[in-house]
Amino acid sequence: MKALITRKVGMTSIIADNGVLTSVTLLSTTPNVVTQLKTDEVDGYKAVQLGAETTKKIDKPTTGHLKKSKSQAKIIREFRINELTEDLSVGATLNADVFSVGDKVNVTSISKGKGWAGTIKRHNFKRGRKTHGGRSYRRPGSIGSMYPQKIFKGKRMAGQMGNEQVTVRNLKVALVDMENNVIGVAGAVPGPKTSVVLVNGGEK
Repeated sequence: MKALITRKVGMTSIIADNGVLTSVTLLSTTPNVVTQLKTDEVDGYKAVQLGAETTKKIDKPTTGHLKKSKSQAKIIREFRINELTEDLSVGATLNADVFSVGDKVNVTSISKGKGWAGTIKRHNFKRGRKTHGGRSYRRPGSIGSMYPQKIFKGKRMAGQMGNEQVTVRNLKVALVDMENNVIGVAGAVPGPKTSVVLVNGGEK
């Protein structure tokens, strides 16, 4: 299984052997503990639940849930998988070496919140003309005529921008540093620094 809970460190550049400069997002990894295995027979689907980091402030229900894995996980996330392999067991530990340079991964995180934004910033609408008497510069314009006398759901309008879950698919692992517990993913990863990033080997 290739999946980890990581935290975003920031971006840097690495130079390949052929001299090509690649922008890389660094993700710090701590040992991920398998806290639960979900099966078709019991849960209706196959998944592995991982826990990362540690904390002393755990409520009683979570303490009972983590008792079998003997962990004090601060962050718990679930990854769908196709098959449960023999090396996966509750209490097992996953590290950065589950990935290799060249692997294709999907990364999921919460994007940066941009606050309330208008249609030009949020949806790339065009600005109105500033000549020949034009007075509607950054207004959204018409949002519907008579029928059906309501606004359809999903209409592109001003509103909250960012601060939503974003998944970027098929990014390439460009660096695996076991000494510093860091993996590098070519390209940009959503979210601010220190945000939680889920790295999945792309099984589902």
